[in-house]
Amino acid sequence: MAQPQTLLLMLFGDFVLDRGVSVFSGSVIEVCARLGISEHAARSTLTRMVNRDLLRRRRDGRRMYFGLTDRSTAILRDGRTRIWETGAVNDRWDGTWTLLSFSLPESWQRQRHDLRSQLAWAGFGPIQGGLWIAPGEVGAQQIVGELGLEAHARVFHARAGALTDIEAMVRDAYDLDGLAGRYAEFLDRWDGPPPLTDPLAARLSLIAEWLHAIRRDPRLPVEHLPPQWPAVRAQKVFRELETASRPAARAIADDLLDVL
Repeated sequence: MAQPQTLLLMLFGDFVLDRGVSVFSGSVIEVCARLGISEHAARSTLTRMVNRDLLRRRRDGRRMYFGLTDRSTAILRDGRTRIWETGAVNDRWDGTWTLLSFSLPESWQRQRHDLRSQLAWAGFGPIQGGLWIAPGEVGAQQIVGELGLEAHARVFHARAGALTDIEAMVRDAYDLDGLAGRYAEFLDRWDGPPPLTDPLAARLSLIAEWLHAIRRDPRLPVEHLPPQWPAVRAQKVFRELETASRPAARAIADDLLDVL
């Protein structure tokens, strides 16, 4: 089960994003009840999300409404792109790789940690030392620039030579067992009888758990992954369930959510 904050982000991402509206706190609490989240936990989560600049408060008379901030809007748009546009299965790879080579002073531990974290999020894996690689054309220059490390890194776009064992390189650079495990967990929960009967609660949980499965997936070319890669089945299950859940969940949300 996803954390309350994640579920609330899915609520706002599905029914508030790009609408320019705020949602009454009482409506949010009602949705949380459908998800098995207590009123106390719901209010605490809303407060934490405000403190983390994920939600903004807006009072209207005696009622309190919550809307998205610039930060949460950017996060949700990125999630929407990963879920509905990019997808989890890279079956149209053009054979190119983005390579990033960097060398930082030994004392720059924080900068090294920040760079590695950003690279992993963008789909890079380490080949050796300060050489990282990602499938396709990835905006590595932007990552380096935002961290102020332009003078310490170089970015290349290339194709693997005939002597390169791409499958072995992928196994060395990425945690394939960890990636496959997240999709297996998703399938264990969703590929069968529905774990939740409430349409709105099921939809929010489905999207939250799918985003958890794909958020750190570097979208490696499926042709160089182990046979029966679980992301293929998992994506099919997600898309079928998402499509089927949409009408009933939206009807409930339209009736339930008091927006301003």
